[in-house]
Amino acid sequence: MNKQIEYTNPTPLLDEKGNLLAKGWARRNLFQYERRLVKPRSRLKEWDFHQIQDGQYKVLINFFNITIGTSAAASIRDIRTGELIAENVVIIPFTRNKYLPPEIGDRTNKLVFDDKGIKMVYDTNLEEGYRHITFESTYKGEPIKYDFMEEIPAGHENITIVTPFPKKKNQFFLTTKQNCLPAEGYVQIGNKKITFTKENSFGVMDWGRGIWPHKCQWYWGNGSTYLTDEDGKKHSFGFEITWLIGDTSNATETCLFYDGKAHKIGKVDIKEFPGDKGWLEPWEFYSEDGRFQMVMTPFYDDHSHFLNKDVLGTECHQAHGLWNGKVILDDGKVLEIKDMYAFCEYVKNSW
Repeated sequence: MNKQIEYTNPTPLLDEKGNLLAKGWARRNLFQYERRLVKPRSRLKEWDFHQIQDGQYKVLINFFNITIGTSAAASIRDIRTGELIAENVVIIPFTRNKYLPPEIGDRTNKLVFDDKGIKMVYDTNLEEGYRHITFESTYKGEPIKYDFMEEIPAGHENITIVTPFPKKKNQFFLTTKQNCLPAEGYVQIGNKKITFTKENSFGVMDWGRGIWPHKCQWYWGNGSTYLTDEDGKKHSFGFEITWLIGDTSNATETCLFYDGKAHKIGKVDIKEFPGDKGWLEPWEFYSEDGRFQMVMTPFYDDHSHFLNKDVLGTECHQAHGLWNGKVILDDGKVLEIKDMYAFCEYVKNSW
C-alpha cells in the first residue's frame, strides 16, 4: 500500500537551489510555489485548464505558458456524435516573462490573456464563491464567445498533490484538481447558442506547475455528478484518478468527493491496457484498498495525435462513457454508481 502523506499547513515547495522540499497531498493548495525558484526555468510548464460538460457537450478552455511559448485555446465538441463544433487556438513563441499565470490556483486570482484576436479571462473570487470564465474570438468569420460561471461553495475541498520524479531532485509535478463545480453559461457562435445549466453541468479545474522528464505518460480519469440517496436528498459526487506519472510512493492523485469534502483513496489502476483490446471496449478500474471499483463503457474516444516518433509532441486517447460500480467513503459508506458520465484518458508525452 502506498503512503498517503497529507499536509495540513502551508509549506515551501522548493529550496533556493530548486530542489523539491515537499512530497504529498493536501485538501487545498498549501504548497508555496514560487516561479523564481524553479531551475532550470527553461523546462518549466505552467497551465490552467478548465473543462465544462453536461454529458452531451464538452467545452475545453485552456491556457499554458511553457517558457518557450504561450497558448490560449477553447473548443466545444458534441461527445455523443463526435462533432467538433468550434475550436480556436493561438500559440505565441518566446514568452518567458509574458502572460504569466497566478502562482496559486485555488485562491482568489485573475488571469487575462488578450492577443492575436483572442481575449480570455479567468476570474476566481473565493470570497464570493465563483469563477467566471470568458473566451472571445472569431470562428469561420463569425464572432464566438464562451461565457461560464462556476460555483465554488465555501469550504469546498480539492486534491492538490506534489509528485516527484526519481532521477532528479528539481523535477516535480504540482497539480490541483477541483471537481464538482456546478456550472452554467453558454457558447455562442454567430446566431447559434448552446446553453449549459447548473442542473446537469459541472466544471473541473486542472491546474498544474512543474518540470517533467522529456518523456512521460499518464492516465487521468475524472467525473462529477449528483447522487440521490434513499431519502430523496441530492448529493454532489466526483472522483479524480491519475496515475503512471512520477513517484507516487508518498501520495497518489486519487480521491473521491462527496458534498464538497475530499475522501482520499489508494492507488488506482486498470486491469488491461485499453489499446490492446480497443479503446471503445469497457475499461475496468480498481484501487489497491478496494474503495474504487468501476467499469467505464465508452461511447466516444477523443483521439489526438501530434507525436513525431516519440521525439516531440503528444498523443491522447480521451475516452468518454458511462461508469458503473461502487466506491467507499472515509466513514465506510458505500456509494453505488450507475450510468455516471465521466472520462478517462491515456497520454504519451514528449516535450
